[in-house]
Amino acid sequence: MLAYVAAVLFFVAFLLNATSTSTDAVFAPTSLALVGLAVLAAHLGGAGAALGSRRRHR
Repeated sequence: MLAYVAAVLFFVAFLLNATSTSTDAVFAPTSLALVGLAVLAAHLGGAGAALGSRRRHR
């Protein structure tokens, strides 16, 4: 799930960068890319692993 969030953040950062849209400093492409990297690092670190363990195995 966190990987999808990171992918969306990277896509939004790419669109803002490709269209040269001027935004506030918080929503700048570099800021979104860094947040995307942090979410991707959390995903690779196993932060979302507890969400999938609720399933009941038969």
